Amino acid sequence: MSQQVFQLNNAVTVTQEEIDHWNEKLSELSPEEIIRWAIVTFPHLFQTTAFGLTGLATIDMLSKINQNETEPIVPLIFIDTLHHFPQTLELLKVVETRYYKPRGQNVNVYQPKDCGSEQEFAAKYGDFLWDTDDDKYDFLVKVEPAHRAYKELQVTAVFTGRRKSQGGARSNLKFIELDEFNHIIKINPLANWDFNQVQSYIRDNNVPYNELLDLGYRSIGDYHSTQPVQEGEDERSGRWKGKAKTECGIHETSRFAQYLKQRE
Repeated sequence: MSQQVFQLNNAVTVTQEEIDHWNEKLSELSPEEIIRWAIVTFPHLFQTTAFGLTGLATIDMLSKINQNETEPIVPLIFIDTLHHFPQTLELLKVVETRYYKPRGQNVNVYQPKDCGSEQEFAAKYGDFLWDTDDDKYDFLVKVEPAHRAYKELQVTAVFTGRRKSQGGARSNLKFIELDEFNHIIKINPLANWDFNQVQSYIRDNNVPYNELLDLGYRSIGDYHSTQPVQEGEDERSGRWKGKAKTECGIHETSRFAQYLKQRE
């Protein structure tokens, strides 16, 4: 029986059999080993993060894998929704200065199309779009900029910071996922780590992190949809409090395929 072949960017192809095999074998490896494997397996490899603890740990691991501080590491994509906390944007500068600029790199920052500030976004789409049309908001500030980044940067595969212990739809997360719409592979090297393991790595390696974490936040997104987490709640329970959603759409692109196709 013939295998279904998936076409990724840059003329790279994978089959479901390969993905299943990778997921089986990667379950035996440490996050650092998974990262090393990905580096030698995928061309045009990037990382995407909003500077949560897992993404920060991945950045630090990448810097240690390539210990020559004058040579580039896997490049980083940051989606600036124009609605981040000031602390998140300040952390962007700190991370770029510590890990990327010494290697001659900058973080690849993508914003909503044709908007450079929250004020411009509100003038174009109205105030409080996240309340009046949640799907449209997610598409405009996250899904479309990410899709554009993958296309313009010719991305084949990306590291993400998602983990099973974050709860919700992520409980069944695999190490390797296929994003058919964006024609990329998503790699989740710390999928099996829990919050305490990641936090310990951050502390033990003196990795910079978002100061909001010290105020009870565990998963930090846009300021209008992020709250501190209460004792006993899932890590991401502070996101979209009171709403029946656990993902912003950046990892659920099939929901937004119709919007994307209208723009292409």
